[in-house]
Amino acid sequence: MTGASAIIVAAGAGKRFGQMKQFAYLRAKPVLEWTLERFQAHAEIGSIVLVLPDEQDLKHYRLRYAKIVDIVRGGERRQDSVWQGFRLLAASAPEVVLVHDGARPLVTADLISRVIAAARADGAAVPVLPVEDTIKEVRNGRVAGTVDRTLLARAQTPQGFRYDILKRALDAARKARIAGTDEAALVERIGLPVTAVAGDPRNIKITTPIDIPIAEALLDA
Repeated sequence: MTGASAIIVAAGAGKRFGQMKQFAYLRAKPVLEWTLERFQAHAEIGSIVLVLPDEQDLKHYRLRYAKIVDIVRGGERRQDSVWQGFRLLAASAPEVVLVHDGARPLVTADLISRVIAAARADGAAVPVLPVEDTIKEVRNGRVAGTVDRTLLARAQTPQGFRYDILKRALDAARKARIAGTDEAALVERIGLPVTAVAGDPRNIKITTPIDIPIAEALLDA
């Protein structure tokens, strides 16, 4: 097993955005294509599996992005979509697998490289950002306490894993019928450590329409 592969998860319905956000236009092209360009251009990424709402436009994506080796329909939940993509890597399992949100179009080559390096060295890695706001615990409309934000961090993608570790985590979750909010949570669940890598504040996720002009401003920064 050598090299790194990326699973780009772009199967969401975009309920908060009002449409499939991965296909919304950022400048002159869809958000997803900005994302794919970043991974296509990265020297350490040998292959890409793209997870979409359906398998339409397979020829279009393969012609534009030579590293795409397969396109698969996503599942009901994000975790199901990741599994759909991951299982297609079994025939030529890479050393490291990255899982990235298709709606994070501003990911940098530096962040991709640092996550690959940490996953290769430690088995699992997730980029994180510090929590800057004061965090309150609220119950029934009343503040029940203030959480120590120095112990908290916001997770980003790409999250990186050695192939065997991600397989163990996904298999265990499927067997137990457990759903995790991200892949790192599934690795944590089987008792393995996950290394925190410094994230990038520019690596925003397109979630609501206001994120498009924010991303445009970041492109100019």
